[in-house]
Amino acid sequence: MDFLDEPFPDVGTYEDFHTIDWLREKSRDTDRHRKITSKSKESIWELIKSLLDAWSGWVVMLLIGLLSGTLAGVIDLAVDWMTDLKEGVCLSAFWYSHEQCCWTSNETTFDDRDKCPQWQKWAELMTGHAEGAGAYVLNYFLYILWALLFSFLAVSLVRVFAPYACGSGIPEIKTILSGFIIRGYLGKWTLLIKTVTLVLAVSSGLSLGKEGPLVHVACCCGNLFCSLFSKYSKNEGKRREVLSAAAAAGVSVAFGAPIGGVLFSLEEVSYYFPLKTLWRSFFAALVAAFTLRSINPFGNSRLVLFYVEYHTPWYMAELVPFILLGVFGGLWGTLFIRLGKYPVLEVIAVTGITAVLAYPNPYTRRSTSELISELFNDCGALESSQLCDYINNPNMSRPVDDIPDRPAGPGVYTALWQLALALIFKIVITIFTFGMKIPSGLFIPSMAVGAIAGRIVGIAVEQMAYHHHDWIIFKNWCRPGADCVTPGLYAMVGAAACLGGVTRMTVSLVVIMFELTGGLEYIVPLMAAAVTSKWVADAFGKEGIYESHIQLNGYPYLDVRDEFTHRTLATDVMRPRRNDPPLAVLTQDSTTVEDVETLIKDTDYNGFPVVVSRESERLIGFVQRRDLTLAIKNARQKQDGVVSSSVVYFTEDAPQLPASNPQPLKLRRILNLSPFTVTDHTPMETVVDIFRKLGLRQCLVTRSGRLLGIITKKDVLRHMAQMMNQDPESIMFN
Repeated sequence: MDFLDEPFPDVGTYEDFHTIDWLREKSRDTDRHRKITSKSKESIWELIKSLLDAWSGWVVMLLIGLLSGTLAGVIDLAVDWMTDLKEGVCLSAFWYSHEQCCWTSNETTFDDRDKCPQWQKWAELMTGHAEGAGAYVLNYFLYILWALLFSFLAVSLVRVFAPYACGSGIPEIKTILSGFIIRGYLGKWTLLIKTVTLVLAVSSGLSLGKEGPLVHVACCCGNLFCSLFSKYSKNEGKRREVLSAAAAAGVSVAFGAPIGGVLFSLEEVSYYFPLKTLWRSFFAALVAAFTLRSINPFGNSRLVLFYVEYHTPWYMAELVPFILLGVFGGLWGTLFIRLGKYPVLEVIAVTGITAVLAYPNPYTRRSTSELISELFNDCGALESSQLCDYINNPNMSRPVDDIPDRPAGPGVYTALWQLALALIFKIVITIFTFGMKIPSGLFIPSMAVGAIAGRIVGIAVEQMAYHHHDWIIFKNWCRPGADCVTPGLYAMVGAAACLGGVTRMTVSLVVIMFELTGGLEYIVPLMAAAVTSKWVADAFGKEGIYESHIQLNGYPYLDVRDEFTHRTLATDVMRPRRNDPPLAVLTQDSTTVEDVETLIKDTDYNGFPVVVSRESERLIGFVQRRDLTLAIKNARQKQDGVVSSSVVYFTEDAPQLPASNPQPLKLRRILNLSPFTVTDHTPMETVVDIFRKLGLRQCLVTRSGRLLGIITKKDVLRHMAQMMNQDPESIMFN
């Protein structure tokens, strides 16, 4: 009797902090699909089941899109309300944000659209005085108090209920998508706590964004729906296809950029991205974007976060400042990654410092998204921003959408020094904020740094063009009285450059930026800045912020973009090394149950090669430790006659044993008969490539069919670290 003819629970599963075997998962899915296809010809019911199986992927994508879009909309609305709660409250309906409160008021004028009797600041509500030093101090104090309360709640909830909810989550998701198991990272508790604490963390005014964490939230949604379908819950490889699509949906709702989301998943996050996953990612991103658009959290009936309309083209000469902004973005990315590795200050201290320093400056007091939106905006006749305080010519009679360059007024100069202080503040505080134990994204803070720098450069170029239009660089394209320079465009290019410098994104970044702003005409400046920032940042170090975090945490991640050029062989890396004990192996028909249990107890290896005999060392296959443990445990419970002295055999036929021997145990079904093997003289360059492209856990080393040793993914990573003069022990996990 072969008790393994009937599958038993948990066979083929993996333990926490282990790597999946992509080849085995692919093979299992092919077998499952073949079985379903052959059964579908037997009856109508089986045909319906096969159709349901085929459509289950699209159903999962639909559910992911609906849930992630809904959660993103709720988060956006909650963040708006709680950010405004630090400054005041709406008397007509306390759940309204400042903007919503004044929308519903009949007493709001166009000039004072942010003022209405229904919205009162805390000082006015408590003391009856809206102006004066006392009111300012009270508002300042309550602003700090609310910020501290929100951040304290966020860090407490993360620490007590879901430690995995901290950070942006993208480095861990990259590692999970490469085949690593981190149980609980995409669980229900993590989803709930991350959603709640994300609102609290962003509302506290810390220099962080909600966009990166929304990718983690969407992947949690994907993992949740995978558990409803056995096709995905029982196959880790298929589950990762769903998570890749969920990451695309996350970026889609974070920025309102569905195509950018798909490209982000392909370029930045996913490890294995077949064509089928591309279509499904596109569908999930579309549904998520549609759901968010239905909720309309921004209240402008637009999906994009920072919609802008520029009325002037860009000129070739402007590529110089755009490329300089790219250089700035690359340097910022390098600074951010280098300094972000040091231990971070406590959350409360950073929140307190942020609130104290942010309140006096109007550009740091408001939410980062609002700040970027204002920096991107073009100055029309209806703009009331300080950045649009230009001196108008009374004789000007032009249509509203063609306002010429004008001299800057006092408001612009005030805004410039406030922006310069805001830039220094954002650079310093973002570096300390990103590593803290709360949900924290870096997309929006990085974009804010770039947008501030870009707007300052844009205003400088605009004023130079106005006052020195006879200079040779301006003469060809900037005649007097014309609208030549758009400072908002410089802010957009700066934002793209800084985000590219930190993450090393290129294609997906440009697509996200033009979807984000609606600025299709400005793709070339964005491309120039993105490429320059990547080149500059790569000159100081090849890793982006996500790769640096993966390395810092010691996750076993083999980056496809890393090049291995060292001339070493498989024999230099394989174990056992010289002076090491011999390789732990099982024989095909002469090992007892007790021997196997002792081997499992005395070692912590993830699997064991099976050979013909210890003398010949000819390789038969490979068996996973977890499968072996479960098989023996199951056999002892369900199969009569299996005792410690029972012989375990992996052959098709039972070995010839004396009649007095107890019943043998057949374990051929759990044996991998086609383990991946290389010879001892295979160059490590080839071995690394095989591990990357096939997603192997381990590879056996042979010579003339005889087993010599084993190379695991961890061995490969350690060897690569050693070759780059890094600490090989930094690779912590199996």
